[in-house]
Amino acid sequence: MYVVTGATGQLGRLVLEGLLAAVPASEVAVAVRSAGRAADLAERGVDVRVVDYDRPETLAGAFAAGDRVLLISGSEVGRRIPQHRAVVDAAKAAGVALLAYTSIPGAATFRLADEHKATEELILASGLPYAFLRNGWYTENYLGDAAGTVERGAVVGSAGDGRVATAPRRDYADAAVAVLLQGGEQNRAYELSGDAAWSLPELAAELAQASGKPVAHRNVTPAEHLDVLLGAGLPQGFAEALVDVDAGIARGELAGTPGDLARLIGRPTVPLAESVRAALGA
Repeated sequence: MYVVTGATGQLGRLVLEGLLAAVPASEVAVAVRSAGRAADLAERGVDVRVVDYDRPETLAGAFAAGDRVLLISGSEVGRRIPQHRAVVDAAKAAGVALLAYTSIPGAATFRLADEHKATEELILASGLPYAFLRNGWYTENYLGDAAGTVERGAVVGSAGDGRVATAPRRDYADAAVAVLLQGGEQNRAYELSGDAAWSLPELAAELAQASGKPVAHRNVTPAEHLDVLLGAGLPQGFAEALVDVDAGIARGELAGTPGDLARLIGRPTVPLAESVRAALGA
């Protein structure tokens, strides 16, 4: 069986689409907290297993010997290490054939990387066959409110001219599907990123070109950036984490383009300009 945790999230849904296009639904299972959110998957024949990362006993029947499992990292920053440990322990007890984990680029030193690196260590210590999918940044991270950015006329950040090699979430999902389906390489880390790195000034230029409206890049200090994010309603901890990521981008930690993502999915990654046009409906 192919088992996907966190399958009702944005990335998980795309992974499920890819799996179900390649194998029968009877060979796919999901481990989710809410059966209701996965009701449509159950209707399609997917085995829905209800688990709670905070209650390790619920994971006892989530996996079986020979399963190929994708652990999509949890969303609760600060709680992910014990949650992921519960999944790793259950996978080890079951004797799964592969545990793939959506991690973070190896070059990252910002705080959001800490729990990912700790999870990789847990998986290595388990002795399970593994694949680390070290996902770079999603292009959607910058385009979730593309129309609003154009309306405000500015891309605001504290990364300076730092570059980031993004790809759309679907590209990363396709890579996860490829790793789950392939019977070959394991026990390796894939450094996944877009084919080209870009800067926030370049993002502003792409938004301006696609919209036909002026969009500038406004670089601010980390303190000013934090104030902007808090003013937009983000929680303090999350806002601080994003400012810290921008510092990492300024250091070049998300600029790598080793090509692993394009090789896994068998095509070039979607370029920024195409994603911008799609986000704006241009």
